[in-house]
Amino acid sequence: MTALDGFLLAAGLGTRMGPLSLALPKPAWTLRGKALLQWGAEDLRRAGFQRLACNAHLLTPRLRTVAHGLEVFEEPALLGSAGGLRHAVGRTAGPLAVWNADAVAKVPWEVLTQGHRGLEGELDWLLVPHPGGPWTPVWLDPEDRVLPRGETGRGPYHFTGASLWSATALARIPEGASDLAPLLPLLHHRGLVAEPFPWREIGTPGALIAAAAELAPEAEGRLAGCYVHPEAHPAGNLRRCVLGPGAAPPAAIQDENAFWFEEEGRQVRLALP
Repeated sequence: MTALDGFLLAAGLGTRMGPLSLALPKPAWTLRGKALLQWGAEDLRRAGFQRLACNAHLLTPRLRTVAHGLEVFEEPALLGSAGGLRHAVGRTAGPLAVWNADAVAKVPWEVLTQGHRGLEGELDWLLVPHPGGPWTPVWLDPEDRVLPRGETGRGPYHFTGASLWSATALARIPEGASDLAPLLPLLHHRGLVAEPFPWREIGTPGALIAAAAELAPEAEGRLAGCYVHPEAHPAGNLRRCVLGPGAAPPAAIQDENAFWFEEEGRQVRLALP
């Protein structure tokens, strides 16, 4: 088995994507014809992380079709926000870069790699100044350690989702399903602060439509106010619709707030939340 140096968290139930998760797992939706999973993989490779893996739960065979160059670890039962990283235990020769497969960004990984190398941390988070809004603030002590929730210090900051895990930190993850929060007090857990950078989480149908308009206006965003999958065939007068794989609405239809896709040779239409 080859050593791993990058991991994309791609397992989940896809609850926030609503009916879209009946057709594709969230990391398999595309922008510019490229799956969200591969947007994250390419960003990691640009930073020098070449041996990549991901975990998968929902519609795993469909995720595998877009996981080119990644080792895929299937989770028949979800292992949680920490447990999924146990797939990498014993498989690393250095720190493991971890990123969320439903986000598109140009991550300044060098801030993490240089800081991790210099201070030999167990778990390092990439932080930016808190932008306001609903995200939980992160506070640091004078030695850049992340303070427990409820304590304040230097900050507030926002956790971007990018992190570096040492082999020691990975080994502390218990077997079976586990979440990250109970594990953090057991780790030498630091925050390394970067300047704000382009970052977009794509977790809902509305976010997918907005990302298509901004990042792929001549591809998935070519129908104003809608998302058009590369394998869809748009027709009719549509407003705030998502056209998934194989979608082919009738030419004369007027529709809005709908999700269309093909399933077993028939057209399926579902309401968008």
